[in-house]
Amino acid sequence: MLKLMGSLVIIFSFGLIGVFIARSYALRPEELRSLQAALQMLETEIAYAATPLADALLSLSARADQRVRPLFAYALKELSATPGCTAQEAWDKALKNFYPQAALTKSDLVILGNLGRALGISDRQDQVRHLRLASEQIGAEIARAQNAAFKYVKLWNYLGFLGGLVLVLLLY
Repeated sequence: MLKLMGSLVIIFSFGLIGVFIARSYALRPEELRSLQAALQMLETEIAYAATPLADALLSLSARADQRVRPLFAYALKELSATPGCTAQEAWDKALKNFYPQAALTKSDLVILGNLGRALGISDRQDQVRHLRLASEQIGAEIARAQNAAFKYVKLWNYLGFLGGLVLVLLLY
């Protein structure tokens, strides 16, 4: 009876590990889509409403999808709380706070970091150009993320449980 309980715990534990890894593959395309939509809202705020960056970040921290809302809230907090803080510094700090809880990869972080270097330092047209470029790059990452999710979600779900089963078979 004790062996059976131990076996079930091992299989269940490995299965959960597989499910968590699969979940990160499934969440990434959704987060990227939310991020792309938020960047398009930011573009609209800057290009058409001529909204200052702090006000645009405030608007996005309220209106953006809940998955990416913290990124804009962190950036606004940093920009408002630290006197003399540039938009790039606030954006970089926001990315560092947001990245660990997100399903984004380092390539996504590079795209967002490059965008941060252009925020608040140029005219509206240049910022819009950088926002569109980041949005296009994120669009390409969405396609890659969907392909990866299609390939790896089922794989990791099955691999977790099957890995636990193999370990149980090897142990007994």
